[in-house]
Amino acid sequence: MKLLYCIAALLASASLTACAQAPQPGQPAKPAAAPAAAPAAAAPTGATPEARARAALQTLNPQVQIDYVGEAPLPGFREVIVGGQVVLVSDDGKYLVQGSVLDIAQKKELTQSSPALSKYRVDLLKSVKAGDRIVFAPPNPKYTISVFTDIECGYCRKLHSEIAEYNRQGIAIEYMAFPRMGLGSKDHLDMISVWCASDRKQALTDAKNGKPVPKRSCQSTPVDMEYNLGQRLGISGTPAVFAPDGSQLGGYLPPDKMRQALDELAAGVSGGIN
Repeated sequence: MKLLYCIAALLASASLTACAQAPQPGQPAKPAAAPAAAPAAAAPTGATPEARARAALQTLNPQVQIDYVGEAPLPGFREVIVGGQVVLVSDDGKYLVQGSVLDIAQKKELTQSSPALSKYRVDLLKSVKAGDRIVFAPPNPKYTISVFTDIECGYCRKLHSEIAEYNRQGIAIEYMAFPRMGLGSKDHLDMISVWCASDRKQALTDAKNGKPVPKRSCQSTPVDMEYNLGQRLGISGTPAVFAPDGSQLGGYLPPDKMRQALDELAAGVSGGIN
């Protein structure tokens, strides 16, 4: 019954190396008790499998935002992107599959490696202007990763404490704001102050080192926009790290392991990336 209450957070379990996002207002921390069993509803009808997939999800949550519906690699199913994650809905609208689906012959995971999901992520990430990111980059970086971060998360602080080594590994880090305690929290207000600083890089470094954040305001900041975009990407904890092709590298990885993961991704080697 969990889908009835959090369809937009499917597959959004936090990384073991990330700080979990706090429950947000209007989003219950735990699903309510399931009601007594009712007669099964008729399968959604529609002119196409895509229409039936949309109708099926909307019977679970009429307000759900569906970002993509297309043919799935699993015969008889449609691939749907919702809450930044992939689920599969049968062409007749009767069944929903969430979680990993493995092609045994090819030894390939089919859902989180979806080309449609990668394109969806890349398009969202590209919508954030360069000037709205806080960038720590070496000259001529080999790789550029997008990292959704906050100030208080311990793994975010650990990652930032090694920023020079990431750069030495040829990795540029482009930070975006994701105050995991939610909009209106102290973390959120402090991140606005960081993004409004005249020297954002120093302000972010100071904040991650535990220094008090001087209160600042400015006409506009990207913090709210980046947080909302992170929600659409299905982020549930920080740091949330994305490779240039939209693959999610999980949470914190040491600099040498991050470089290894990026090298393997560039070489087409399957690793622990989703």
